[in-house]
Amino acid sequence: MATTTFNYKRVYVWEMPVRVFHWVTALSTTILVITGFIIADPPAINNNLEATNSFWFGMVRAVHFITAYILIANLIFRLYWAFAGNQFAKWDNFIPYTKKGIKNILYVLKVDIFLMKDKDHKLSNISVGHNYLAAFSYFIMTLFFFLQVATGLALIADTSSWWFPKMFHFIVPLFGGDIVVRYVHHILTWLFMAFVVIHVYLVLFHDYVEARGEASAMLSGFKFIRAERVDESEEEIIEKAKDQMWDGDKKDDND
Repeated sequence: MATTTFNYKRVYVWEMPVRVFHWVTALSTTILVITGFIIADPPAINNNLEATNSFWFGMVRAVHFITAYILIANLIFRLYWAFAGNQFAKWDNFIPYTKKGIKNILYVLKVDIFLMKDKDHKLSNISVGHNYLAAFSYFIMTLFFFLQVATGLALIADTSSWWFPKMFHFIVPLFGGDIVVRYVHHILTWLFMAFVVIHVYLVLFHDYVEARGEASAMLSGFKFIRAERVDESEEEIIEKAKDQMWDGDKKDDND
């Protein structure tokens, strides 16, 4: 059976700050999940030492807290880069406020998630950066991350020696008690783990089906765009992609 092939152009999409943010987030999340589960259900370790001479659990907590602060700083930097970065990193890419954005979300759900056939191909390969569903899911997960930070800092507010965690002490009575805050913090951990699994699956799915370099893009910064959307230079490619998206949005809004 014959297969359709396309010509591609190599385009620089993900800037270095975006790639650093991505890998710091991935590493930090992994450490936080592992240490978080140990803190939630610490194993009984009999090393024949007095409790005062065995501080392994304290080290686990210290690693958890330090990593959390690194991840918070990482997100603050990413929020700054949402205004300072290129158009693929801008904040308005993450909120589908146009008809075209909503249509693309439904398309991605249909083709990528439910693996239904793409009959018209009108919305395929629409995005140079994130597709609308991926971008919006990152926005939602950022909101959940803020909640995760708030509940985590609230849990250590009473024993903390500095002002930042103490700012979140109000979360405990607001949520109805310490145990509720712990449950919310724990459930969000499972939500992030599920998101990571889905994220990795979809990256590999797109990399295999579309062959646009999705997986390697977070290392090199480059993706591959079909030749019919390509001009002479990479700068023109990016500007054309931006103009096409804006023109499509205006057309849909006028329908």
